[in-house]
Amino acid sequence: MKRIFATFGFLAIFVLAANTAFAQCSASDMADNCITQMSDGFNFVKSFPIDGEKGAKNKIEYSYVFAKGTEYAINICTTGEAPDGIIVSLYDSNRRQVTTNQANGKLFKGVVYNCNSTGIYYITFTFKDSNAFCGGSVLGFRR
Repeated sequence: MKRIFATFGFLAIFVLAANTAFAQCSASDMADNCITQMSDGFNFVKSFPIDGEKGAKNKIEYSYVFAKGTEYAINICTTGEAPDGIIVSLYDSNRRQVTTNQANGKLFKGVVYNCNSTGIYYITFTFKDSNAFCGGSVLGFRR
């Protein structure tokens, strides 16, 4: 009888561990795959993983130096077609928001920004009604 309980206990732990492993966010893989979905005419600069740790993190921030006279595109990639509640916002060096993918109550898969001042820009990802709190992003440029 003890062997039966031990066997079932082992199987239950194995099944729970397998489910946990599959439920983890693969943000780095999504960021890498997002490179192929970059907007036409843009050159790849950098990819960013977006891992909200199942809702434990509400904000993820990266910084990058943007150059005046350059157009930048930031795309979001998730497991589906929609951005799954991921909001990308771009802030200038004074922390003023210059663009976001949220407009008129809708979320878009990315943003395009024409840079008019060279400096450090901050790319933030936040979550609103997200299911997975997981995705990837890619930054591209064109002159």
